[in-house]
Amino acid sequence: MSGAGRSHAANNLEDLGWFVMDNLPPSLMGKVADLAGAPGAGVDRLALVVGTGRYHDEIVAMIDGLREGFDGLRILFLDAATDALVRRYESTRRRHPFAEAGTMAEAIEAERSALEPVRATADVVIDTTDLNIHQLRERMAELFGVGEGQAMRITVLSFGYTHGIPLDVDIVIDCRFLPNPHYVDELRPLSGLDGAVADYVMRQPVTGEFLARMESLLELLVPQYVAEGKSYLTVAFGCTGGRHRSVAVTEHFAGVLDAPAVVHRDIDK
Repeated sequence: MSGAGRSHAANNLEDLGWFVMDNLPPSLMGKVADLAGAPGAGVDRLALVVGTGRYHDEIVAMIDGLREGFDGLRILFLDAATDALVRRYESTRRRHPFAEAGTMAEAIEAERSALEPVRATADVVIDTTDLNIHQLRERMAELFGVGEGQAMRITVLSFGYTHGIPLDVDIVIDCRFLPNPHYVDELRPLSGLDGAVADYVMRQPVTGEFLARMESLLELLVPQYVAEGKSYLTVAFGCTGGRHRSVAVTEHFAGVLDAPAVVHRDIDK
């Protein structure tokens, strides 16, 4: 999505050692990829960055063509909520590629509709609504830094339903059925990263059975995702505020899944 952080993400990839080419027409991307993959080209990791503008209706066909020729292809889609994109455009005063659709909000929604087929092809989606440039850099490093070549990269994430369900996740598990440490006076100021809160959550009678059944489910699902060729999997655990229960459960499954990326989206809200 225009305004979702494409230029920052491209800079992050360049900092991570990728050879980055921005604003290429989709019709040229296959040729560039062929040249970069030729013997002696010296390009180990190539990032081709495309915005929307007049090319949005060509992107899916371009991606399909690249998938046929390159086994290591990964598609990253950057998204953000409409109100966040409106604020960003108002601050930059740049013209939106879909400006002819009407107001700024209408232009953004028109682009969102046009890009839905593109988003559907993505291996990973990053929602930048609540990310600053430093947090985006960390997320890009987790996904595309050294070690990115493993079979499937797993991220576990905690969030609060009060702050909205994250857009960029594959599996969402509601933990609000667990007893809430918020109502224990000495635990309220703490978070799920504190031992006292984690102990409180883990010693509840229902927690043990929940963790065991969830572990069995993930033990079944993860190999199936790998077999289907999925490169990235994000599992999100939510509670009311995203500070206590979901954090403790996320930390538990970070160990179970050996996840290299752990995100506590709402722990400080």
